[in-house]
Amino acid sequence: MSAVLGIDTSCYTTSAALVSVEGELLGSARRLLTVEEGQRGLQQSQGLFQHVKNLPDMIGQVMQGAPQICAVCASVRPRPAEESYMPVFRAGESQARAAAALLRVPFYPVSHQEGHVRAAMVDAGIDAGRPFLALHLSGGTTEILLADQGRLTLLGGSLDLHAGQLVDRTGVRMGLGFPAGPALEKLAMQAAPQGLLGVSIKGTSCNLAGAENKIERWLAQGELSCEQIAAEVFDFLCRTIERMIENACEATGARQALLAGGVASSTLLRSMLNVRAKKRRLNCRLHYAHPELSGDNAVGVALLGAERYAAQHQE
Repeated sequence: MSAVLGIDTSCYTTSAALVSVEGELLGSARRLLTVEEGQRGLQQSQGLFQHVKNLPDMIGQVMQGAPQICAVCASVRPRPAEESYMPVFRAGESQARAAAALLRVPFYPVSHQEGHVRAAMVDAGIDAGRPFLALHLSGGTTEILLADQGRLTLLGGSLDLHAGQLVDRTGVRMGLGFPAGPALEKLAMQAAPQGLLGVSIKGTSCNLAGAENKIERWLAQGELSCEQIAAEVFDFLCRTIERMIENACEATGARQALLAGGVASSTLLRSMLNVRAKKRRLNCRLHYAHPELSGDNAVGVALLGAERYAAQHQE
């Protein structure tokens, strides 16, 4: 058996994965980067340094008992666009290129976003033979794309703040740890949302910063409980996402949507989206990545590498 090593070094997670050329997952390891208490994120230089420290251990974990490595694949940029760049991806790319050179095997560069979408497709019920909408919802990205025959086309997304940023900034202001998603979700489940945050949508683009400003006022003035504010945040994101999907379906004709990213892994948000989609008779079937494959991981990167290797070595 031959296998492909995949590496991903995103803004907040170091990860490695190993898959067979046939697409079987053989191993996966990831580690969240450390954010100091009270801080709302990391500088790129801090993230890069932590990735350099984490990678040997992550790669070592997936390589235990590994078969012969036939290729190495890594995310080298946030999105599949030449101008897309973040320093943190240099950590994974440099070690992946070095490993490929030492092993004398091909190196395949991909984008973090492509890896996210590919990992999300695993057992999600998506018909890859038909176009589908892909939503990447995280702390660094809030975008909706059209996926067609392996190609991603950007349709829209947030014009200011990202969904994960809204969640994390709200939670940190409440005194929750970073990342704040799971803790904020627990608070949100203790209150019923009243739709107090207005949605700002134009076509397939949205604005989230206005909601953050209103939340800041609520917290400063003590107008609402933390539980109520948390509920309003998830309700606001649900209504925003559903409207984006609805408009994208109308624009593209796609009738299936795949949601991935750390924000999309929320059980509460998924439940709210399903209820709202049914209520509004959304003409689009919603699919979700497995929770363990929804956040940042290298599984999709490794799968993309395996597919490229297989395509180049067909008999």
